[in-house]
Amino acid sequence: MSETKLGVSENIAGLLAYILGWISGIILLVIEKENKFVRFHAAQSVVLYLGLFILNFILGFLTAIDFIGLIFALISMLIGLVSFVLWLFLMFKAYKGEMYRLPVIADYADQLEQKF
Repeated sequence: MSETKLGVSENIAGLLAYILGWISGIILLVIEKENKFVRFHAAQSVVLYLGLFILNFILGFLTAIDFIGLIFALISMLIGLVSFVLWLFLMFKAYKGEMYRLPVIADYADQLEQKF
């Protein structure tokens, strides 16, 4: 494992990319310019958690609609649970030094990584 701009090993930096969701992902994309492992996990964190944040924001407005709002609230809670499980899983994979690629999300992460 190589060192990163943060002065920690790349598996720790990869874990840190997920710790605050899209916020820590953006920070690490800005700081780390050379380490592909860290950049990938940072970009995947941004794409996944910014997308989930926007989806939950929209669902928050839809919960105000009478009876159907209850359905949107349940969907939002399910998304929250899935987000938490993914958060733990992806931090574990990064800590183990694996470049785990989420289907579809990883492709967008690759594009973001190249642009940033």
